[in-house]
Amino acid sequence: MSSIKTISSAEPPQVLGKDKTTPDETQHRGAGMMPVVVVHGGAVQVPEERAEITISGVCSAARSGYLVLEEGGSSLDAVVEAVVQMENSPYFSAGCGSVLNVKGEVEMDAIVMDGKTLGSGSVSAVRDIANPVQLARLVMEKTSHAFLTAEGASKFARSVGVPEVSQESLITEYSRMFWKKNLVPDANPVECQMEKMGTVGAVAVDKDGNVACATSTGGMPNKMEGRVGDTPCVGSGGYADNQSGAVSATGHGEANMRVTLSRLILFHMEQGQSAEAASDLGLAYLKSRLGALGGVVTVDPQGNWTSRFSTQQMPWAAAQNDTLHYGLNSGEHFRRSFSEQH
Repeated sequence: MSSIKTISSAEPPQVLGKDKTTPDETQHRGAGMMPVVVVHGGAVQVPEERAEITISGVCSAARSGYLVLEEGGSSLDAVVEAVVQMENSPYFSAGCGSVLNVKGEVEMDAIVMDGKTLGSGSVSAVRDIANPVQLARLVMEKTSHAFLTAEGASKFARSVGVPEVSQESLITEYSRMFWKKNLVPDANPVECQMEKMGTVGAVAVDKDGNVACATSTGGMPNKMEGRVGDTPCVGSGGYADNQSGAVSATGHGEANMRVTLSRLILFHMEQGQSAEAASDLGLAYLKSRLGALGGVVTVDPQGNWTSRFSTQQMPWAAAQNDTLHYGLNSGEHFRRSFSEQH
């Protein structure tokens, strides 16, 4: 499993400044249950000119989610807040930064799941909603269903007062440029997926030990109209269960679905594996079985967390105990206190 890039939490870490990194093996475990929010910005190759702002984005999202926990919010509140922050950024493929389908249009997918109740809500192929993750939560809380798609999801959104936005407000110049680049006949869809701005996700544990996950995406670049990937599918793009933990996944959606990656990782945790070991096993199986790469953020109900990826890069951040952890490249782990300036 040496190909898995890892940042995790299991032994008390050396206190490091923000300009230093730790080895892959550095881990951290809090004494007892400790609230935490961990986010990712997609298992992608981030363009060099966008690296700094992408890291800033995941750090801001993790801290925003953590502040929700500090103010007494639930883990579900925290992951939704963190993902909303990233949906509102044009530097991720979710919300207003979403990649475009083959017709040059936005179609977005999202999921939320509450580990306390196993309640979940998903939407797919939504076109005119600024924050699909909030709509997914409304599906969970205000309907008897778990998944709404396309026009049905839009009708539900209107019925509960979610404002519509224009397609143009969700399309960035970068996404349009990327769409045109990948219209060429020999463009490889898997390679395109790994080079785009990424899917976003978050997992959290609150002070009561409840876990939750949320994941949101614009999907695969230049996808067929109506294509749905792993993100909104329970057990693939995310899963949360208080008896084991929570996972948010990213990577090639069709591959993640075939191995139900998030649920597979929690299965290994149910068998006694740690969050980091279980994540390794899931990603290793994804690669050995299907030749696919990906990444996850994972927590257990005690607040132990990990960020794992088999791609070269995955922007990630974790907020716990007034400390922000973050990284982008393999083996990279920066730390700073909330009081430090970035």
